[in-house]
Amino acid sequence: MARREVGEINAGSMADIAFLLLIFFLVTTTMDVDSGIARKLPEKTDVQPDVIVKEKNVLDIVVNRNNQLLVENEYVKVTDVKGLAMKFIDNGGGLGTPIDGKPGEPCDYCGGAKDPNSSDHPTKAIISLQSDRGTTYGMYVSIQNEIEAAYNQLRNDLSLKKYGRSYDALLQDYNDNPTESLKVKIDDLKDKYPQIITEPEPIK
Repeated sequence: MARREVGEINAGSMADIAFLLLIFFLVTTTMDVDSGIARKLPEKTDVQPDVIVKEKNVLDIVVNRNNQLLVENEYVKVTDVKGLAMKFIDNGGGLGTPIDGKPGEPCDYCGGAKDPNSSDHPTKAIISLQSDRGTTYGMYVSIQNEIEAAYNQLRNDLSLKKYGRSYDALLQDYNDNPTESLKVKIDDLKDKYPQIITEPEPIK
């Protein structure tokens, strides 16, 4: 009985199929990429660690593990932080920063209520933000953004009064064409409303 020859398998088309499958999976597969939130860090300040700070010059903001927000021990919403921070920073209830040991001048550019129980001067107003170890990152960043928005709004308002242009517009002008005159204006606004934020150790 004659043996039948087994025909050879053409493997050329298999390679083509494997290559097409590889291309297909490379195109359609999604990769998990770590994502984050863009956040500008608070500005560096020249506050000395041994300076005695009055309690009324500190605005206490605390967020717990349930993302509940307390400002001066009262529950508030995140959207309320900007207004409360602006009211506190711009209060102008006392004298400015002492110079050479002499009392400073009252804040002549503040538009606040001048409440004697609130901050004395924008250069003395400190915002304390304390979070919990269980606080979500998104909540923490949202609060930081509201605080920064408060400082920017105050600078914008003062800049419009003094220079006829907003603080944001001056920054954009400086980025496009850095000049000494623009830098002087920007530094002046930053000095008038310095961003002073402290962050105590998170609550365990």
